[in-house]
Amino acid sequence: MSDRLNVLKTYKLYVGGKFPRSESGRVYEVSDSKGKWLANAPLSSRKDARDAVVAARKAFGGWSGATAYNRGQVLYRVAEMLEGRRDQFTREVADAEGLSKSKAAAVVDATIDRWVWYAGWTDKIAQVVGGGNPVAGPFFNLSSPEPTGVVAIVAPQESSFLGLVSVLAPVIATGNTAIVVASENSPLPALSLAEVLATSDVPGGVVNVLSGRTAEIATPLASHQDVNAIDLAGADEVLAKELEIAAADNLKRVLRPQPVDYAETPGTERLTAFLETKTVWHPTGSLGASGSSY
Repeated sequence: MSDRLNVLKTYKLYVGGKFPRSESGRVYEVSDSKGKWLANAPLSSRKDARDAVVAARKAFGGWSGATAYNRGQVLYRVAEMLEGRRDQFTREVADAEGLSKSKAAAVVDATIDRWVWYAGWTDKIAQVVGGGNPVAGPFFNLSSPEPTGVVAIVAPQESSFLGLVSVLAPVIATGNTAIVVASENSPLPALSLAEVLATSDVPGGVVNVLSGRTAEIATPLASHQDVNAIDLAGADEVLAKELEIAAADNLKRVLRPQPVDYAETPGTERLTAFLETKTVWHPTGSLGASGSSY
């Protein structure tokens, strides 16, 4: 059998359900933990970030308007697709994080389980954080959660796959749309996750994935007037402060970076971080002179 050349993969951005190259035409080299070249990844520009915001806003109405049960079905489908590409992600995580094959496989398994875990929460979180409120007077008082809107996510730098899913899945599970700034040094698992999203049932624009220099992409997102919230999980202390100041311009909701062990089972904090609460009052009416009500 004659030797053959490997078909090298061209990684692209994921914006609006499509796979464009960076508007700038730039790429940067991605290496493994030992410095071995792996691929050229797109080097996103400010224009790419603005395009991603437009795509996320366009998708928000349909995604937030879908039933919570339907969103759970869609997210579970993503887990099915991840399971089918388990070997690919094991290789990419091993290269990105310098892990043995067995440890990388364990990380991928935990990541798929994490996605399923959040998929199961889509139609349950409203019962946890919403419901009827006791009030003095003949009124029904009901609170229900609603998604915040378009959320920018600075993905964790070191946990390129499990950490990424741990911050992305709760955002879209609750009906928000997302722009993900992938790990600067290890973007390949995030770019491959985009391929899974594109071939599952997630509508285009619900998740948009950008790779490149974290500060260069995150800064215009933090100051963008049509971004409603930002998760600073992968920002260092200096960058986080700069982004938080920029986010204050339109009163974005900000989730500050904090020490997280992504291997631990998460609580509901990230599910509720990007929810708003809508409260409705309605008169019960009175029955008879006694003042009893229904």
